[in-house]
Amino acid sequence: MRLHIVNPNTTAAMTAKIAAAARAVALPDTVIDARQPAMGPVSIEGFYDEAFAVPGMLGCIRDADRDGADAHIIACFDDTGLDAARAIAKAPVIGIGEAAFHMASLIAARFSVVTTLGVSIVPIEHNLRKYGLAERCARVRAAEVPVLALEERNADALGKISSEITEAIREDRTEAIVLGCAGMADLAVELANKHGLPVVDGVAAAVPLAEALVRLGLKTSRLGPYAAPRTKPYLGPMGGFQP
Repeated sequence: MRLHIVNPNTTAAMTAKIAAAARAVALPDTVIDARQPAMGPVSIEGFYDEAFAVPGMLGCIRDADRDGADAHIIACFDDTGLDAARAIAKAPVIGIGEAAFHMASLIAARFSVVTTLGVSIVPIEHNLRKYGLAERCARVRAAEVPVLALEERNADALGKISSEITEAIREDRTEAIVLGCAGMADLAVELANKHGLPVVDGVAAAVPLAEALVRLGLKTSRLGPYAAPRTKPYLGPMGGFQP
């Protein structure tokens, strides 16, 4: 089985971290193909960055489809471009945000999300409502840590994330934590051991779900909004993506 994981931003170190987290939980016969676009923001922090990341990310999805990917995983917690990707991809597509929310809902009655910056809170809350899981989420919290600070294994950044988990346990009465950034993929085990509750990383959650879809032979339905887009001209540069 070949799983394509796309990091929608252009930071290679984050792509490597995401690939390592995916390989750590993948089945022995699963090949992890991790990619990133050539053009786009170096990190995705809110709606503005997300808009510029989508064209390059869709280009990666298109290319991996042609290379024989059995499923795609979008490794941005905002599930950047997920609906568009499902419309163009032949293989099923999973976003790490949606995967993490569903996984947390299976092990806890209430979970809290700890993300990077406050600008990401509203997009995450929007997705929780869209997925029908807002009532299961006690609160979306921001550690006020820039995404790229996570690539440095910054002690101050890790301390802020850990402090938010402490506050979530005390104030939210949360039973599980969802880490709200793919750049936190290498922190889940450490934080779970420190705080004594389940900590869900979206990359690790998405891989077994993608493997299950492939093994069950399930693909995206075309009887609704995920119908393949009609062929039409697209004018001007598309950040590496052309339908």
